[in-house]
Amino acid sequence: MIDKIVIANRGEIALRIQRACKELGIKTVAVHSEADRDLKHVLLADESVCIGPAPSSESYLNVPAIISAAEVTDSVAIHPGYGFLSENADFAERVENSGFIFIGPSADTIRIMGDKVAAIEAMRKANVPTVPGSNGPLDGNAKRTKEFGNEIGYPVIIKAAGGGGGRGMRVVHTEATLLNAVAMTKAEAEAAFGNGTVYMEKFLANPRHVEFQVLSDTHGNAIHLGERDCSMQRRHQKVVEEAPAPGITDKQRSDVGERCAEACRQIGYRGAGTFEFLYENGEFYFIEMNTRVQVEHPVTEMITGVDIVKEQILIAAGEPLSYQQHQIKLQGHAVECRINAEDPEKFLPSPGTITQLHTPGGPGIRVDTHIYNGYRVPPYYDSMIGKLIAHGETRDSAIARMRIALQEMVISGIKTNIPLHLDIMRDSAFKAGGANIHYLEKKLGL
Repeated sequence: MIDKIVIANRGEIALRIQRACKELGIKTVAVHSEADRDLKHVLLADESVCIGPAPSSESYLNVPAIISAAEVTDSVAIHPGYGFLSENADFAERVENSGFIFIGPSADTIRIMGDKVAAIEAMRKANVPTVPGSNGPLDGNAKRTKEFGNEIGYPVIIKAAGGGGGRGMRVVHTEATLLNAVAMTKAEAEAAFGNGTVYMEKFLANPRHVEFQVLSDTHGNAIHLGERDCSMQRRHQKVVEEAPAPGITDKQRSDVGERCAEACRQIGYRGAGTFEFLYENGEFYFIEMNTRVQVEHPVTEMITGVDIVKEQILIAAGEPLSYQQHQIKLQGHAVECRINAEDPEKFLPSPGTITQLHTPGGPGIRVDTHIYNGYRVPPYYDSMIGKLIAHGETRDSAIARMRIALQEMVISGIKTNIPLHLDIMRDSAFKAGGANIHYLEKKLGL
């Protein structure tokens, strides 16, 4: 069993990993920047190591410093959490080559899934439904590119193979603008990602964002934990997530979920992962795989009873999965609100000192946060300071509990997006379920 883990992250996910480690009897090493000396998980860790100044480029993205911290503390494994280096194949490779266990998939798997063209090809081989498209990179042949556009049907979208988070995309509505759009996207992709490869897909006008959680071990076992709906987004960033997704049938869940699990078996996937789909008119279309734990993993934990982070660690230690597919039963409904230190109307970051904090409670309420009274939210990192999760027997009861919890929650000294979440919980379209990925932006007038 792994007996000591370096937590190569910060904030609520670092604390979440630390709690899982403590349950398993594993010692933790908190690496932190100079600005994060007072983070809760740093204060609670068995050991802590400062790895650099406040900027992420000099601390949480400093690979030699993180590996050195593992060496000097005699650690066995490194957990990257999400963000930062969690999907960096070179980092995973450096960790393994230095003699440590990387808690996540292999570097080769991360590379395949990080390249959208390679990922789509792997999913097609595994019979996972994909968006109609060029099924490979556009090779510069103008005639063939135009043929793809006509076969797929306009509008189409040109995507960078190495892109993500809404970057490296361009929608094309007519053949007349196609070749110019391809050239511009290639140039932007080369500049932004160091990879000018682009491909073409059908542009779905009003899809939902539905994703499937998977777990896969090194013994050939893989399961899915159902799906989440993450359609409430602003500028490609998720705001509210829920599980299960409204309107998805048991047959759809079983069919698509098993295909995702089979894909894991075929590519030799290791650890926790998420298959992300666009869902429109009853059809699923694979868009990408995230090879890490997701921010929104708690809603899946609440409806399945599975501790995803503990499973990550056990899988990395070589243990078989703790569950078989038939043991996964979805119970009730869960909703998650990402609590950000930001102006709820202008969305500008709001760093500062928290002068008063009151977290809500009651049946079905979970709060994942690293903040406390007197904690200073630094200006250097992502503005998310916590997650509020509500579980109920039905979707309506989960939303009602979330609304009450948001009303109870007090965070003084900084601005937060709690008013935005309250507005969403009262919104008739959200309450009805099934809103598409553009709904929130249109509601906000963006």
